[in-house]
Amino acid sequence: MTSLAKTLGPLDGRGNLPLYQELQRMLRKAISSRVLGQDDALPSERDLATDFAVSRITVRKALDGLVADGLLVRRQGAGNFVSARVDKNFSKLTSFSEDMRSRGRTPGSVWLKRATGTVTPEEALALRLSPGTPVYRFNRIRCADGAPMALECATIVATALPSIEAVDTSLYEALDLAGKRPVRALQRLRALLLTAEQAQLLKAKTGDAGLLVERLGSLSDGRAIEFSQSYYRGDIYDFVAELSAST
Repeated sequence: MTSLAKTLGPLDGRGNLPLYQELQRMLRKAISSRVLGQDDALPSERDLATDFAVSRITVRKALDGLVADGLLVRRQGAGNFVSARVDKNFSKLTSFSEDMRSRGRTPGSVWLKRATGTVTPEEALALRLSPGTPVYRFNRIRCADGAPMALECATIVATALPSIEAVDTSLYEALDLAGKRPVRALQRLRALLLTAEQAQLLKAKTGDAGLLVERLGSLSDGRAIEFSQSYYRGDIYDFVAELSAST
């Protein structure tokens, strides 16, 4: 493996920061600039200490801070890896595909089911529709760079799309082309444990932590057209919301 010190440069050692903080800042910059990519393995602590001419205690303190901040993950017996976690801004109405592209990742889908039907009682209540209203259902595994991130089960009012085949990679892109993209949404977030079926599809373990996000998306005139339930892997997805005090 190429020495990180050759790529990032040596530690200064003459500034106001302790060496471990200087190393930590250097590694943080390498991650943010994608010199170290998601899920990349770092050299061993011994190699890092040798490369940067510091003690292993200094290296361990630097790495501990990055692990605490969620930028690195430790895997028993394997070492330290750049976290593959994704931050989702909970205050912005964006699609999964848009979220992944904004982070330099390639979105994708594995289709599980496309179906036409009529609203269930739960959907009729959420979407404020009459019994028997036609809908399209899209069930798929959402992926980033080929890795499964979430199970998405979306119900769309049939009049919002020209046909069920209109959806390819991004549901919101298809709705946008049809002039029916939601402009506001009510979202609910709930913690859960993944079932055996969900875990298998997401390449996780039964009982692993998961996040259920329910979204009710509406048009500018208030009509609800989207009711979705997405099950995210809790180990790689963080939801972030910016809050401000009322004035």
